[in-house]
Amino acid sequence: MNDYKLLAHVAKELAKLRQEREIHVAGGRAVDIEEYRTICGVIRGLSLAENTINDLVQKMETSDE
Repeated sequence: MNDYKLLAHVAKELAKLRQEREIHVAGGRAVDIEEYRTICGVIRGLSLAENTINDLVQKMETSDE
């Protein structure tokens, strides 16, 4: 498996984790404001990691061409 394919897979898994948290919050399942804030922070972190990895994958793919 190419390095960028592996990274793309990691980004996909991060997206799944982010989506699970988004569904949790959107469904009103946060028990209090503190949990809501924590989950929102996790969503931001996962989004940042996902975007960073996707950018890296894109750069790696274009450098191979």
